[in-house]
Amino acid sequence: MIRKLLNDGYINVYFDASHGCDMLTRRSCTGIILFLNNTPVKWFCKKQNTVESSTYGAELVAGRLAAEMIIEFRYKMRMLGVPVEGPSIMLGDNMSVIQNCSIPSSQLKKKHNAIAYHRVRECVAASILIVHKVDSKYNLADILTKSLPAAQRLEMRKRIMFDG
Repeated sequence: MIRKLLNDGYINVYFDASHGCDMLTRRSCTGIILFLNNTPVKWFCKKQNTVESSTYGAELVAGRLAAEMIIEFRYKMRMLGVPVEGPSIMLGDNMSVIQNCSIPSSQLKKKHNAIAYHRVRECVAASILIVHKVDSKYNLADILTKSLPAAQRLEMRKRIMFDG
């Protein structure tokens, strides 16, 4: 199913967060890889500015950053004269975040995550992006957020550089 979504001509973004990965401050790490025509053109890896109390919150912050990166890249492409048609695809591995951001009737119960939630929901409602779930083993942003075994890291690198 993921292959059907990742057609040429689309802007595809993988996002992930590693909850509480910094042992000193317990801040989460965000990883985002942006693809254009299945070619990686931009990536982002950074500790989050806030300490999140849950995996859901950390993934939601990563989703907001990915949505803003999509908006920024779509704007740059239009400024260069490249037509951007249809919504971009945003792929993450946290089902709660995917459902809350893609189902219009969902409600957020945590007030402190409201800004990130509404930013992503606004982009979905405006057809700027579509949020989909991808299994953790296929989430290419994992290479930016987690320490992976050598074989798994090599496989991820191959998929990023040669297969999309």
